[in-house]
Amino acid sequence: MLNKNQILSDAKEWFKESFAKSHIENTEKLTDPNEFKINHFTAVYLANFLTGNSEPESIAKALLYPRVLGTSVTTIFGTGIQKFTNDVLGTFGSTTNGIDIEFVDQIDGHRKYCQLKSGPNTINKDDVVTIAGHFTDVIHLSRTNNLRIAHEDLIVGVIYGAPDDLSNFYKKITRIHHFPVFIGQEFWHRLTGDPDFYDDLLSAIGTVATDADFSKEFEEVIRKLAQTEEIQLLSNHE
Repeated sequence: MLNKNQILSDAKEWFKESFAKSHIENTEKLTDPNEFKINHFTAVYLANFLTGNSEPESIAKALLYPRVLGTSVTTIFGTGIQKFTNDVLGTFGSTTNGIDIEFVDQIDGHRKYCQLKSGPNTINKDDVVTIAGHFTDVIHLSRTNNLRIAHEDLIVGVIYGAPDDLSNFYKKITRIHHFPVFIGQEFWHRLTGDPDFYDDLLSAIGTVATDADFSKEFEEVIRKLAQTEEIQLLSNHE
């Protein structure tokens, strides 16, 4: 029987040990201006826009905030999806080429062959072709082995988000290639049989987030970056 509590526990552990730690480590590297592609014009503008001045610490904040709270987080989660799969959903792991996990759908009772993706905007045009190609290969192989796998049982599972969030690339997988894409609540419902599991998962991860207070250390990163020669010079050239 599926142990939903174990999945929640493993997800919390993954978020703490893999995601949060990587986020902190990546942030601590940002005391070096070379970690940024600094546009000297917009950096000063953004510092003034953010704080009303272009003092070194204001410039440092204008550089750090979008990196630490935006692109860095998205990158860590996206690149960590395979580890998430292994650590959290390892019991569903598949040996079929191009398939991340296999599970019995708790809604329709059919065995699903699933590629996992992290979020609703994480694939491009080439990925659509690659995913459809993998799924088509699985169908051909199943016929060779006298195992019939239906189109609708080859799916893309998107870990978080809602159907309205899905990019057009995801929609093409269904509209053009006729393979289902299940996202967020529906994906976790089909995997666990619990319609509330997605909310429970978000709550579990939220408990880790409340412990992720890096505010004092982040102030030190701002201070060190502000003290570097490049940021000092940029401030003086206002």
